[in-house]
Amino acid sequence: MKTEKDQSSNQGKGWINRRKFITNATLAAGGLVLGQYAFGGVAATKNGSSSALSNQLINISQRRKLGSLEVFPVGIGCMNAAWGFGDPMPRKDAVRLFRDAAELGQNFFDTAEAYGAWLSEEMVGEALEPIRKDVIIATKFGFAINDQGNITGLNSRPENIRKATEGSLRRLKTDYIDLLYQHRVDPQVPIEDVAGTVQDLIKEGKVREFGLSGVGEATIRRAHAVHPVSAVQNEYSVWTRDPEGEVLAVCEELGIGLVPWSPLGKGFLTGTVSPDSTFPENDRRSTMPRFTHEAMNANWALIELLQRVGEKHNATPGQVDLAWLLARKPFIVPIPGTTQLDHLQENMHATNIQLSEADMQEIEDGYASLTIVGERAAPGVLAGLDIGNRGIRSSKGTHGLSPLPTKNE
Repeated sequence: MKTEKDQSSNQGKGWINRRKFITNATLAAGGLVLGQYAFGGVAATKNGSSSALSNQLINISQRRKLGSLEVFPVGIGCMNAAWGFGDPMPRKDAVRLFRDAAELGQNFFDTAEAYGAWLSEEMVGEALEPIRKDVIIATKFGFAINDQGNITGLNSRPENIRKATEGSLRRLKTDYIDLLYQHRVDPQVPIEDVAGTVQDLIKEGKVREFGLSGVGEATIRRAHAVHPVSAVQNEYSVWTRDPEGEVLAVCEELGIGLVPWSPLGKGFLTGTVSPDSTFPENDRRSTMPRFTHEAMNANWALIELLQRVGEKHNATPGQVDLAWLLARKPFIVPIPGTTQLDHLQENMHATNIQLSEADMQEIEDGYASLTIVGERAAPGVLAGLDIGNRGIRSSKGTHGLSPLPTKNE
């Protein structure tokens, strides 16, 4: 990606320097926990004045429910530290970030064996082992990963679920996983077999709650009939609306939490990614149609919409996007990823924003007037998502990507 100096030429377009908007606060310089409340870092508006939003206390006792789990309304995705957006963080820095996050009141950490591979889980495990009982850890299985850490396909066969779970427990330095997701639907394994295997792990005390990721309604219903699904993790944000087709409604009907991944649009919805940015090969955005120069320039009108709403609340575009998700349904828990403590504080402060009905309508009307340019992921990635989770067609009346169980004669 271009340097901050290179990107400065885009100021005329309204590109926001996030590091100027949110100062580089640390626990020593700005973070403070007082009982059930916490001060984050001090934010500054573009003209240098202090933001009223950041100077408010965050009520760190706020909780939303995913099954029996009670989590802070905006969790932290731990993938970015290890994989997906360039080189991984030094391990000691990632450990420090996750420990500092917990000190600030964050209690919901999302990882997966595939991130790294294995590296993200190792970072999370080292960071949270001393405070394991005070935090909620979610991780995922479902990929075939060779000894070199390369993903070679999907594998949700029961024996691989057990193998993956044992590896996750070891890397996370724990004897139980709070929330275990199937990462992607395996078209070779009936979802009933997957749900039954996780159910057995729950009975054994190795897992507390069952989740699914990248799924549509049909798969959710089939899995839920075997064992209650506590959380569905699908991509959802102001510019990615696929869950509104069928997943949001079935989650509400069945009492399932929705955990949006990429709630900040891989960084674009923060307003900090210049439309002239370029991305290295080890940055996932280099393969995504929405991150071509043409698409980012065309989609910048959405950032301007979020800016206009944000000005009413002394908030960044990213905070408005997170507040929009929180206002959509009380069972939504976004998990923005970050490698910076000040960005994490900014995300947590989004829980202080109360968007009005007029704000929500302004966002909806503005979004309806736009045409989002570019698919949200590369074609191969989209092809791996379940039916009903791609904005292509509904899974209603189908069995999703998962095959039907074989009948025992």
